[in-house]
Amino acid sequence: MSDLVRTVDSPQEITDAVQPLRAAALERAVAPAQVIEILERWGEALKGPALEAIPGVAFLKLWMRRGTLEPIVVRELGSGGLRGEWQDERGTRLRVFPLGVVGHWPAGNIEIQPVLSLSCALLGGNACLVRVPGGLLEETRAIIEKLREADPRATLTARILTVSFEHERTDLQRAMAAAVDGAMIWGGTEAVTQIRALPFPHWARFAIFGPRLSVAAMDGASWSGPDRDSWCRRIARDVWQFDQQACSSPQTLFLERRSGADVAEFVELLSEAFKTENRLHPRPTIHPALTSAICLARASWILGDRAHRAVFPATPDWTILLGEDRPMPAPTQGHTLYVLVVDSLLQAIERFDGTVQTLGLAISDAAREAALAHAAGEKGVDRIVKLGRMHVFGSPWDGTDMIRPMVRLVRHQPSSAD
Repeated sequence: MSDLVRTVDSPQEITDAVQPLRAAALERAVAPAQVIEILERWGEALKGPALEAIPGVAFLKLWMRRGTLEPIVVRELGSGGLRGEWQDERGTRLRVFPLGVVGHWPAGNIEIQPVLSLSCALLGGNACLVRVPGGLLEETRAIIEKLREADPRATLTARILTVSFEHERTDLQRAMAAAVDGAMIWGGTEAVTQIRALPFPHWARFAIFGPRLSVAAMDGASWSGPDRDSWCRRIARDVWQFDQQACSSPQTLFLERRSGADVAEFVELLSEAFKTENRLHPRPTIHPALTSAICLARASWILGDRAHRAVFPATPDWTILLGEDRPMPAPTQGHTLYVLVVDSLLQAIERFDGTVQTLGLAISDAAREAALAHAAGEKGVDRIVKLGRMHVFGSPWDGTDMIRPMVRLVRHQPSSAD
């Protein structure tokens, strides 16, 4: 691991580098339980001001815990799969085997995504070839550096190759695709389409996580009740993580109207939570284009309807845009939250068009929440969680397993059986 992220400049470099990766995956088996042990040590090593300042590292550490990963492996691969054993199923034996080399194309806006993606393939016993986007090189180096401490025998290190090259290098993209047995692809429509069109082997398997957006919703009893301060802090926490660029980031908050309750009071509490979160986790820099988008969103909202209200500081640090029921606005990001007051949460959910990935909820009645969750599931929502947990990574994600798509499940029916 002398070169943590290798810069490549020719297709042959990729082809040659993949050979030892495939040998490591197919000739030296490693059970998920062994992988979890190393991942947990890796997560524990991610400490110190520099690492903890990387957005998402706190969630990455939670993901790498044994308590998180073991239940996921057992659910997806079975209890025997955790130990890499054959499992009996009505006279037939089943066992998980790796695909070989899994290629990873993470999105360029989520700092922990290269490592998060490769961890899923490692749990299936695979080797990983990861293209690190140019904007994530330093963060990825810093995180992978800590694998040295967690993996002294190079059990996982020998299975990981992280490479860097310009997105426009079609020859290198094609070489990477041709060299892998599976692919985990993250990003927007254009990126996913371009990568999916590369010359992958005909046997390659895919796990594709395309562009989605997420929203939050609260019933009247929750946003006007005694716990509303806590709910505001949870919303602020969800908004601040990943600078609202993740597919699980809430862009819109639906508030169900409640007679006698003042929405303005709730928005004031929410603004205080935003101020606190901004003080605890200030944004060191902001891209000029994002500043312009935030200013435009503020102006358009205020001038577009006299009934619209807005709360924000003089700086572009955060923005709350309040209005009545209307079509869900396009995301602005940059800690910009649209708050829409609606007569019925169910009616708001029924207008979802399949683009919503995560729905964060604060509902006071369990039976009503179950009905809303069912309606959301019918409208294409894949994750329905409590506010404050919208970014907690788990399986299934985007409606699909995280480990099983990148393994082969071999079926053996003994010849001695009747």
